[in-house]
Amino acid sequence: MSCAQQTADKIAVVEALYRFAAGIDLRDQTLLASSLAENAVSDFGPAAAKAGFEYPVIEGKEAIVAALSTSLSSLDTTHSVSNPRVTLDGDKAHLDALVEAQHVPRNDASRHYLMKNRYSVELVREGDVWVISRTTVDNIWRNGDQAVLSVI
Repeated sequence: MSCAQQTADKIAVVEALYRFAAGIDLRDQTLLASSLAENAVSDFGPAAAKAGFEYPVIEGKEAIVAALSTSLSSLDTTHSVSNPRVTLDGDKAHLDALVEAQHVPRNDASRHYLMKNRYSVELVREGDVWVISRTTVDNIWRNGDQAVLSVI
């Protein structure tokens, strides 16, 4: 693989996580779905446990989009992705990144819950696009009103 192709693939891998985060923040189910493989798995359990609640492992693109759209519907969120590190292996890739996730109740902007999470993401190439096949989210630190997440 040429250096240019390797660089393009690494950018495209990170772009998949950007689509995932922006799809959540913009409440854009089409954008969110575009980041996921049909048989994708999302595991927010490790991060949720540290925040004091349970969140089940979600399997399948449609189920992930529905679950995230429903559980976050009463919150405004912003997800900022940083420090992406990509490892390529043919048509598979692994991405480690830090994601800062701010959660604010739509009816009370004076409250918030901020989480710094580590995302471990497995991706596959489908045609010309990279999509997420598995995401595992663990929490590094959190700050704010934990009750903000009680709606999830």
